[in-house]
Amino acid sequence: MQNELNSTDQYDDEIDLRELFSVLWGGKKLIVGITAIFALVAVFYALSIPNQYRATALVSPAQGSGGGLSGALGQLGGLASLAGVSIGGGESSEAQVAQEIMRSRGFIEEFISENNIDVEVFAAQGWDRGSNRLEINSDLYDVDSSLWLRDAPAGKTVGPTGWELYKSFSGMFSVSQDKKTGMISISVEYFSPEIAKQWVDQLVIGINQHMQSRKLDKVNINIQYLEAQIQKTSIAEMREVFYTIIEEQIKSKMLAEASPEYAFVTVSPAMVPEEKSQPKRALICILGTLLGGMLAVLLVLVRHYAFNGNNKKYLVIRNDITKTPLRF
Repeated sequence: MQNELNSTDQYDDEIDLRELFSVLWGGKKLIVGITAIFALVAVFYALSIPNQYRATALVSPAQGSGGGLSGALGQLGGLASLAGVSIGGGESSEAQVAQEIMRSRGFIEEFISENNIDVEVFAAQGWDRGSNRLEINSDLYDVDSSLWLRDAPAGKTVGPTGWELYKSFSGMFSVSQDKKTGMISISVEYFSPEIAKQWVDQLVIGINQHMQSRKLDKVNINIQYLEAQIQKTSIAEMREVFYTIIEEQIKSKMLAEASPEYAFVTVSPAMVPEEKSQPKRALICILGTLLGGMLAVLLVLVRHYAFNGNNKKYLVIRNDITKTPLRF
């Protein structure tokens, strides 16, 4: 009896490929139908997604302020540190700082505010190539009256908050550095290729101005501090050191003011893209069709084996004493 049960279990665990093929062939209409539905949905979804275009500028970290000044500042670095003054770091660290500033919420919010592009960032939903105009979501913003119309979530204003603008723009903007060459790519992906190129140009100008202003503020603070220290000391040698450091700080300030590309030097400016970067419509259609086919096959198999499981097979077990078959 035990042997018969084991043989039955072994038979149930085996996969009959002919039966499997027969089941799939019997459910071919359902498989084809479900696959076709998923394929059509994928096609319509892919066609409904608006095109996006990526504009990219290639920049390199700006060189130092010049050999003579850099050497002088290096020699005075120890004295400046003793005086409590920082006279600047390396080029690579400045480039890394500039990249992190570009990704920061403060810089992005300031960039959006200065260029007045909150509508383009938050309410745009496409671009009409024929008229070369953005398509604005009428549920969010009324172009004629220049008013925001959305139903404000709890605790928020009708217009987008700084955090919402930051999240929206962060999804369009990216900055990355090639570890081998040190070159930095600044990219914007947007509905309009012209606007994408324009924003990249403005970002490069904006970060250069920000880093330049940051440097000038730092130099001015250093000069004010050194001048105050001169007034406090009567030691001639110390006063001479302070005057020397002030002279180098003034030189650094003059060079910073004369360098419009203070942080990044443009190697390859952004161009108006002619081909879309998103969406990958062919890939969306292929994945949608494959997903539909797999789900259809799974449905046919589950339906078949579930129904067969409900129709219990009779197992004949011979009783060793009565020799009477028991059925259940």
